[in-house]
Amino acid sequence: MEQILINLVAGALGGVGAGKSSPTFDLGTAGNVISGLIGGGVLGQIATLLLPSVLAAAQSGNVSVSGIISQAIAGGAGGAILTAVIGAIKNKAAA
Repeated sequence: MEQILINLVAGALGGVGAGKSSPTFDLGTAGNVISGLIGGGVLGQIATLLLPSVLAAAQSGNVSVSGIISQAIAGGAGGAILTAVIGAIKNKAAA
């Protein structure tokens, strides 16, 4: 459960960061947060499946610093990527 929360929070922060970094990607604060949450949750879960050590630590209940950092990075990256993609598509369609 902790890993999902880390993914969602990091994703929301990544989405807001990506949205505010460029007007091309900005979806507004709520849009950035929502797309960041979704992107962070999805990429964070994919990273857990691709990194067996993180999955093993999560299943055993041992929370490690490296596991938390990898989840935060994956969630933040997922949130930023999804926000940037949606923002670029939205602004391209509006033009």
